[in-house]
Amino acid sequence: MKLKSKFTQAFYYAVTVLITPIMLIQVIWVKLTVLRLPEPSGNRSGLCGDGVKLKLLIIGDSAAAGVGVDEQKDALAGQLTVTLAAKYEVNWCLIANTGFTSSDIIKELTVLREQTFDYVLVSVGVNDVTHLTRSDHWSTNIKTIIELLDTKFKAPNVLLTSVPPMQQFTAIPAPLRWWVGLRAKRLNELMTSATKDKNHYSILTFDLPFKPAFIAKDGIHPSKLAYNLWANQAATKIDKLS
Repeated sequence: MKLKSKFTQAFYYAVTVLITPIMLIQVIWVKLTVLRLPEPSGNRSGLCGDGVKLKLLIIGDSAAAGVGVDEQKDALAGQLTVTLAAKYEVNWCLIANTGFTSSDIIKELTVLREQTFDYVLVSVGVNDVTHLTRSDHWSTNIKTIIELLDTKFKAPNVLLTSVPPMQQFTAIPAPLRWWVGLRAKRLNELMTSATKDKNHYSILTFDLPFKPAFIAKDGIHPSKLAYNLWANQAATKIDKLS
């Protein structure tokens, strides 16, 4: 197994070196041509529902922010809180921004006032792939996020959303699409390793069909339908843990 792993790693680096000039051109092309969608309008905190009290923090990148839809009610936060409100009194807050990496998440958690959350949903990783975050740096950041959540926010139940299969992003051409897909897979492996001994951490991995109905018009972000699937999976997990 170790021999196979070493061979796979050597093959990956060799191919990466060979196609780097092509990928650099494609990175420039993607930056120039991909449609830049704004973050949706709407509330980023609120209180809804009637039932058992539940305090929720959603923190992360452009997907957490809801890029791909026009209003927060159709994004992850809006659809998740409405679903939870059928059973809980949800006190929720969204902290998310386009371009956020794992380092940015750490900064936000550091400045956020100390308080108790029942659940925290984190969406991070895509920008760490595109910003070429090193594997060791990513692992350190995930462990730092874990430490902050456990110590500063009273060890809430945490839902970490896995990095999506970026090789499926239609806006990214091959071979760049192949490479970012491999990087996303590697970051997910390291995320799993960092949380393996944390019983109050769960990794959400939802498989989208990546058909047009599930992808926003930029070819990268989720659509309203995809956000619905994500929100439903998160709500189901919260129900099981509550």
